[in-house]
Amino acid sequence: MRDLLLQGAGVVAILVSLIHGVLGETRIFARATVEPPRLRLLLRLVYQAGTVAWIGGGVLLIAAPLMASDAARHWIVATLGVVFGVAALANAVATRFRHFGWMAMSVVVALAAAGY
Repeated sequence: MRDLLLQGAGVVAILVSLIHGVLGETRIFARATVEPPRLRLLLRLVYQAGTVAWIGGGVLLIAAPLMASDAARHWIVATLGVVFGVAALANAVATRFRHFGWMAMSVVVALAAAGY
């Protein structure tokens, strides 16, 4: 059961990441006017770097039960619990709890902690 919870956290993490990336492109950068164009490109790439990093974290959460190392499992869960926890807190504070992102990231933290 622990393994399924951890893998579920990974799947949710990947879904949250993909939603983050798509909404960023369709809702934020589609309307934003940033000059010069190089700065706009830089902001888009930095924004999407978070998307890619979170997808990588989701893959690690899915793979953690398959590793033969309890230490690796614990470090992966602890590290990504902090990463998604801080992101959830920042999202909640920045949006005054009106955005669903903090709830989705909190689900990742809860599932990962349960699968620890």
